[in-house]
Amino acid sequence: MSTQGERPFHVLGLQQIALGAASKAELRALWVDRLGLAVTGWFRSERENVDEDVCELGDGPARVELDLMEPIDPAAKPAVHQPPLNHVGLWIDDLRGAVAWLEANGVRMAPGGIRTGAAGHDICFIHPRPNDAFPIAGAGVLIELVQAPDEIVAAWRERRDDGAGTLARNDTLGGP
Repeated sequence: MSTQGERPFHVLGLQQIALGAASKAELRALWVDRLGLAVTGWFRSERENVDEDVCELGDGPARVELDLMEPIDPAAKPAVHQPPLNHVGLWIDDLRGAVAWLEANGVRMAPGGIRTGAAGHDICFIHPRPNDAFPIAGAGVLIELVQAPDEIVAAWRERRDDGAGTLARNDTLGGP
């Protein structure tokens, strides 16, 4: 399937990784107690069936959020602990433009539309599985699209204009 029109947005870098388990204690034992990440925030939502600790890696525009999640009710949906790698989040410079273009180009978005996420940014999700109407999806991975704040967009543009590439390639993932 070919794309229609010029893509009106950019993926600026990795915003978050969300990990789930039946109990956050298992995740905290590794990520907080052994690897030394600090818990910088908390989020709880009955509607989203999630109780999460928010940790951060790195700083500045290359900072990545690591969410350690457990379900409030393990029998309820969404099951934030299955699969254990719940989702990855990507910084997007124009979320509304991205969603419109992606849907017009056959990408299946998850229900819920654009809404405010746990960190206060506008978010939405690419569904992990395609359907007949939208044959492109996350190939089994739930992908969160996050509206990047102005400082992230500005840092990305500065690096792009300097020829340094994307934040994800050069900073977040520790590349050359």
